[in-house]
This record gives sequence, C-alpha cells and structure tokens, in this order.
Amino acid sequence: MRLVDTITVFCGSNTGNSRKYRDAAVNLGLLLAQRNIQLVYGGASVGLMGVLANSVLDNGGRVVGVIPDSFEDKEVVHRELTELHIVQSMHARKALMANLCQSFIALPGGIGTLEEAFEVVTWTRLGLHAKPLGLLNVAGYYDTLVAFLNEMASKGFSKNLFDDALFVSSGVTDLVNQLDIYNSKATYETF
Repeated sequence: MRLVDTITVFCGSNTGNSRKYRDAAVNLGLLLAQRNIQLVYGGASVGLMGVLANSVLDNGGRVVGVIPDSFEDKEVVHRELTELHIVQSMHARKALMANLCQSFIALPGGIGTLEEAFEVVTWTRLGLHAKPLGLLNVAGYYDTLVAFLNEMASKGFSKNLFDDALFVSSGVTDLVNQLDIYNSKATYETF
C-alpha cells in the first residue's frame, strides 16, 4: 500500500553544469505525476525548481509552491502552479513545506538545498517528525556528502544517519520506492 501522496523536493534555483541534473528533475517530475504524488517545492520558476515543477505539470500532476513574499518582486515566482502559498519568511516556508508532505527528496542544489535537507534530518533526529529524506545522488553529486556523514558518525559526533530515515540512490524510481517502503512502516506526526 502506498502511503506517500505528497513529497517535498528541495533543489537548486540553478540547473547546474551537467545535463544529468536537469534530466533527473524531469524524470522525477514524470514519476511523481505518473504515481499521482503531489509535489511540494519552493515555488520558483527558475533552475531545477522550475524544471521539476514544469515536468510534473506537463504530465498532468499537481504542484504546490511555497515561496516567501520577499521573492514576489524578483520575477521568480512560478504562477502556473496548482497551488501557490506566499508566506512571510524562509522559516514559514520550510515549516509549511514540511507539514504538507510525508517524505522529502533533495535533488542536487546549493547551500539552500543542503540547509533544507539537514534541517528535516535534524527534525527527525530530535523526534519532531519521522519523515524520511532521500538524496537523489545524480552522477555521484552526493558522494562526498555521504562520506562526510559516515565520517561524522565514525568520529562519534552523530549516530549513523542512514539507520534512521535517510536514503541515498542514483535512481529516481528506486528512491521513491524506498520512501514508500519506509512510510508503510512508520508512523509520524506533523509538528
């Protein structure tokens, strides 16, 4: 039984320097639409965010954007979404994105993507929720991060994050399947 009907995806406001990142966003969007999984994301029309949202929409899926009002004047707001929430701050954005989903995925991205991903993993570790995060490891993008997280655990600064609700895969279908399996076994609450 599939429990995931909404996934929040963190990803870059740039497309990166490899076509593989764009292709992964397109493929993830197609899969979400095919499985009738609603996308929640940062609400922008640019970068991998725009590519992902357009892929879901182009394939008949639902997309919910959440964007701070400070971005309204910067012409990056995606105005063609199923739903658009304009909030007062980045903190409100992250909280709403987390409350609207059962799982998270991080595509390649920059510091903002990492900050969002680490925050939701931290919330899991603190018991604020039990929602899994999947890192879509496109072309080895997250290899050094995974190595660092393992190093952090080996030095005694963290438990092994991969024992909890953190998954890594280079395949879109495989990653979404892992999140489904986790959610079929987990119980979680919003905070």
